[in-house]
Amino acid sequence: MANTQRVTTCLWFDRQAEEAVTFYVSLIPNSRITSLSRYGEGAPLPAGTAMSVSFELDGANYMALNGGPIFALSEAVSLVVSCGDQAEVDRLWSALTSEGGKESRCCWLKDRFGLSWQIVPSRLRDMMSGSDGAAKGRAFGALMQMGKPDIARLEAAFAG
Repeated sequence: MANTQRVTTCLWFDRQAEEAVTFYVSLIPNSRITSLSRYGEGAPLPAGTAMSVSFELDGANYMALNGGPIFALSEAVSLVVSCGDQAEVDRLWSALTSEGGKESRCCWLKDRFGLSWQIVPSRLRDMMSGSDGAAKGRAFGALMQMGKPDIARLEAAFAG
């Protein structure tokens, strides 16, 4: 079945789009590069440099553009990954913060390319959508003290 996604997020990189996308698709299952175009002679970046890289992360379409240093990625846009267990949280957190990535608070981090990510346990979403306001408050309070999410600590706080 053909992908019918009509709206695609484009991520602007200086010159690291191909390297970043290759890294991202290696981390997320069901991901792949779908097309790659390169600058030719006389272009704003050296001939052979990736111009745009179209890719899928778990089936969702994205595009990365090497546009030079005019714009930079910011925390105003982040990719959110729902993780089924602590092992997945740990694996993604470790990979994305490696080689110059930076941890932040409450499930947020920035990778070495400057892209912001939210690595969110799927169980946290269940907790926050529940009807027990006190339990949600305890889980949220615990989350505010964390960088990388710790599912066991969140569960304990939620349970009281």
